[in-house]
Amino acid sequence: MSPSRKGLEPSSNFVDARGEGRGMRVTWHLDGPRSSDPDGEGLVVLSLWRDNVCAGSFRLASREVPALVEMLTRGLSAQYDDLRTDTATVSVPGPTALYGDTA
Repeated sequence: MSPSRKGLEPSSNFVDARGEGRGMRVTWHLDGPRSSDPDGEGLVVLSLWRDNVCAGSFRLASREVPALVEMLTRGLSAQYDDLRTDTATVSVPGPTALYGDTA
């Protein structure tokens, strides 16, 4: 499949953290009306793969993509906030504590 908009990659693949041949493919379909997109607004298809076999797919209307991106961004931001908080409370010994100097 070729991209329908200049510069848009048709799909991206992501490897599942569990490995074992699992993955997710995200594919934009911006070609206009078809049976899976009668309104012609465009779709993003999220498909789950096991080795080279598609195990399932989900069609997301392009108008719903901003809500998905917002949710993912909020989760990522919260994760980084937690990491910053954890790092801020860690006590790092100074050079004298590392080498046992008391002077």
